[in-house]
This record gives sequence, C-alpha cells and structure tokens, in this order.
Amino acid sequence: MSLTRRDFTRQSALTGAGVALAGSVGALATAPNALASTETETTTEESAAGHHGAAGHHGGVGYGPLVADPDGILALPAGFKYRIVTYSGKTKLESGEFTPSNHDGTSTFDGPRGATLLVNNHELKGPRADWKYPVPLTEGLVYDPAASGGCTVVEVRPGGHVAEWVGIAGTSTNCAGGNTPWGTWLTCEETEDKAGQNGMTKDHGYVFEVDPEDRRANKNPKPVKALGRYAHEAVVVDPGRGHLYLTEDASGPNGLLYRWTPPAGFHHGRGKLRTLADNAGVLEAFKCFDSGGKFVDDLSRATRIGTVYGVDWVTVPDRDAKTTPVRKQFTDGQVTRARKLEGMWWADGGTYIVSSYARDESPVQHDGAVWFYDPKRRTLTLKVLLGVNPDPSVDGAFDGPDNITVSPYGGLVIAEDGEGVQHLFGATDSGRTYPIARNDLNIGTEDEPEYSEFTGVTFSPDGRTLFANIQDPGIMLAITGPWKRHKR
Repeated sequence: MSLTRRDFTRQSALTGAGVALAGSVGALATAPNALASTETETTTEESAAGHHGAAGHHGGVGYGPLVADPDGILALPAGFKYRIVTYSGKTKLESGEFTPSNHDGTSTFDGPRGATLLVNNHELKGPRADWKYPVPLTEGLVYDPAASGGCTVVEVRPGGHVAEWVGIAGTSTNCAGGNTPWGTWLTCEETEDKAGQNGMTKDHGYVFEVDPEDRRANKNPKPVKALGRYAHEAVVVDPGRGHLYLTEDASGPNGLLYRWTPPAGFHHGRGKLRTLADNAGVLEAFKCFDSGGKFVDDLSRATRIGTVYGVDWVTVPDRDAKTTPVRKQFTDGQVTRARKLEGMWWADGGTYIVSSYARDESPVQHDGAVWFYDPKRRTLTLKVLLGVNPDPSVDGAFDGPDNITVSPYGGLVIAEDGEGVQHLFGATDSGRTYPIARNDLNIGTEDEPEYSEFTGVTFSPDGRTLFANIQDPGIMLAITGPWKRHKR
C-alpha cells in the first residue's frame, strides 16, 4: 500500500519535516567534521565555532584528546588501551594458515563459557592469486573455489586466548553485512561479477548466512538469492515485521536501498533463509518524496538536518540481474538513489543508514550522511550531515562514514573511510562529535603517508569492549577503557 501525500503530511507534522535545526550544508562546510541530529539546538554560528580543535572534540563530550601510539598503530584517549586480536600474515587459524587480509564488516555474539564470538568479513575481490592471504578453501565451506574472500570466526575467551577458523570461503568482496535476531551473520558480497568474469566460476553478488556457533550449519554454502544479486553492502533485520533492509554501494547510476518482504507463512530462524526459493518474497527499491509530494531523485538533495522524506517501495523486476544490473532496471523517476550507501544498524525501532559521501555523480556534494528509516511511519530522516572536508590530511576533521554501530553508552560510533587521517568517532544524540581512536599505522611513505580505513566497528555483547578493524593489512583490535554514558 502506498503512503499517501495526506498520510505523509500528517506524519511530517509529528516528526518536524523540513525544520532546519542545525544549519545548511553551506554552514557545515566551514566545519567539515560537524555532525548533527534533529535535536541539535546550537545556532549555526555556535556549530561552526565549536568544531575546531583536535579531532573535532567538544568540551565535556567524549574522552579527551587522542594520545599518539608509540607502537604506531592506534591512538586513543588517556586511560584507554587496545589489544591486537588478529593480524593478517602474523596470527594463524586453527588449521595453521595465516589470518586472511582485508578485514571488513564484523559482529559479536555470546560464545560458550563466557567467550565472545566474532564473525569477520574479508573484503577480497577477484582471483585468489591476486592476494597473499586469501581465505583458505576449507573443505565443505567453499562456494566458488576461484574466489578469494569469505569470513572467519574469531573466539576470544576469558583470559585472552584467541582461536580463529573459517566460516565461509570462496565468496568475493565480503564487505559489510549484518547480524540477525536469531544469532547469525549475513555476509554481503559487494560485487556484480558473474561466472567467467574476473576468473570466477560462479555468479557473485549475493548474501550468505554464517553461523558463528554451529560449524556444521555452514557446510555447503548457498547464496540467499531471494535477496537479490547486486553490489551488496549491509543488511539489517526488522525483528518485529520480518523485513530485511539492504544497501547497495554502486555508481553509474548510484545505488539503491532495498526492502525484502518474506513470503506469507515464513518464520525466520537459524538456517531458514537458505531454504527459500530463489524468487521467494518480494524485493523492492525505495522511492522518496518530500512533504509537498514531490519526488526526490537522490538523497543528496537534502541539505538540512531534520529533513524528512516519505518512502514508498517499488518492486524489482529481475532480482537476479540476469541481463541488467538491478539498479539499472529502473528509469529516472521510478526510484531514489544515493552515492555509497554503506553501513546500517538496527536500533530505536528502525535502521540507521549511511551514505558515505557524494561527489560529481550526485546532485549535491557532501562528505557523509546518516539517515534513520522508521518502518512504522515509513519516513526517512536526515540525522547526520558532514560538509566537504577541505583538507583531509589534517587531523581534526571527520569524513567518509562507513561502518556504523549504536553505542550502549548512547549515540553512534562510526568508522571513518575517508581521505587522509582515519578515525573512529562518536556522535551524541544531539549531534556533538568526539574522537575515539585514530589509525597511526602508516602504510604509505614518510613523504606521502597513507592510512587505511577503519571497518567492523561493534561492541562486545556486554558492552565493555569495542572491536574495530584496520582494513589494510587486516588487524582486528579490542579497545577497552573508562566508557561512560554520553548525554545530550
């Protein structure tokens, strides 16, 4: 059923559609790391003035300035410490091979006897020969023996012992994904390669389910084709309605946000997705319109925090993209697009959705946005907006949000995948930002430094440890310290 203009107008009155509470993109461009939510109460001048200084730290918010790491890996606030959990080419799997490289999306689960289990994506694209440390082809866990990516499962036991093994192998470009209410991980392939392309022997661009607890459940991997074949990024599950929401990181044209509705009588649970027919349920792409009923072609059109769009859903004609990529199956005016739709996290009765940046391929440029989709109201609200960062090489600005999680201490924790200096940073409910960590591992040269993106940001089930990855070379880190609740 479509969301009518009258319905949306009534809902907009409740959610504050179109109210400019934190200034325009122009104002934020003077403070490139500025984030804001619909509850920000500072004036534009205060906002611009408040976002200068080391790593965008606000007085009274966060944990203080970052302290450079003498070991050259991770800068943290005073009182915090980190531990390396896995390190590609250095730590080893139970089977004896080295930990695979290019760590990406990650989630945590309660393990046996007080342990924490993590499923860790490895974003490795193309033939195995292209990578020094691909995911090992463990017998029974391989989808396509030509592909280099997959997932490992990491067990961190009380006392610090770490074990790691393969969860799935022979997949490609495992970027983000998402956990499920029933305790599994959905790993997403960010590729559209078909059999015969880039050395692949099977079609790729699917979602696979990985069970961190039951190794037998991961045998004979099967893609969940009902969720479509495209450049998948992240996925979340609506625990009440059963819908799955999925992002697409693609351009030419820009990618889409999707919703999958399960077929009548289907009940979610461990391993249930792989039993679905390839055409089960309904896969749809989103279409937004403003409070005046005007169609919105691209999310970058929104230049004010608090902008609210109504959302309709349009059925995907060919979800397996047999001849035409899914996002190209729609003409202009049928769907809304956005550049680099990335991380997602389910909380607060809906899902937070990241658009990492927008450049010339989008109507309006920005350096990152976070939206919130409310399935009950069927509205999409702009919560976070970053102006274009004029000098990413200078520490003090945030840009390029990617993986995201909701903190047990309030607000969001965001992994940066921008240019130049890379951070983990937090944003309070009222939009004030603060640094949590900085990647000090230079993989470039002294004259031309280069720092890899952060990925896989996620808290342990007990909320005491923040796990995050440095993608290149592939390091999983456990961060602990004097966490505190952040108020508005």
